[in-house]
Amino acid sequence: MQSSNSLVIIPTYNEKENIENIIRAVLGLEKQFHILVIEDNSPDGTAAIVKALQKEFPDSLFMVERKEKSGLGTAYIAGFKWALQHEYEYIFEMDADFSHNPNDLPRLYEACTAKGGDVAVGSRYVSGVNVVNWPMGRVLMSWCASKYVRFITRIPVHDTTAGFVCYRREVLEKIDLDNIRFKGYAFQIEMKFTAYKSGFKIIEVPVIFINRELGTSKMNSSIFGEAMFGVISMKINSWFHKYPQKK
Repeated sequence: MQSSNSLVIIPTYNEKENIENIIRAVLGLEKQFHILVIEDNSPDGTAAIVKALQKEFPDSLFMVERKEKSGLGTAYIAGFKWALQHEYEYIFEMDADFSHNPNDLPRLYEACTAKGGDVAVGSRYVSGVNVVNWPMGRVLMSWCASKYVRFITRIPVHDTTAGFVCYRREVLEKIDLDNIRFKGYAFQIEMKFTAYKSGFKIIEVPVIFINRELGTSKMNSSIFGEAMFGVISMKINSWFHKYPQKK
């Protein structure tokens, strides 16, 4: 097996238009990454495409197939546990649809390896608003959601809902992954909040987020509703919870 200390987790549901291109883009980088696809029984044949590519990349492309679509949070938790079991040191979250640029993966890696970060966040809002091809209403909703979460939680992060993230292994080992309760995009908030409360250093790396060109977005208003109302209960619960601390 080719060696790599870095694993990119890509959850998929109906991503046949994107999955081969994103896999080739990541595996074609100068810095070697491995990929773990968490496949939620896509009816469009996404899994078959990944299986075909595994013959070409047997040592760097892996897949976990789940029986049903069970939420973004549970997909990443499954990926995190797989990564820890297989002893990766740097574990990444990344979308399949090219809204996250594969060329930014080495920048997130560098933030953790060379700049002292425990968590590196590919941030749309740390240097203005860097979002392309989103309707203005959605940009405002996302930007306001991140500002709201930052105000409530006091996390020193501008893009609290970002889904382009690198975690050092120690962070995922310290967090009780089975107690992460949000399943949708609020999962991203809870993970950052828990890492922050556990004393880990979060670094934001400015990136440009480009809305998908192919396939269908899974975002909807209920996802933002979970983030808006769930973050209050998360904050209140934190007053009565003792977080394990970074060594």
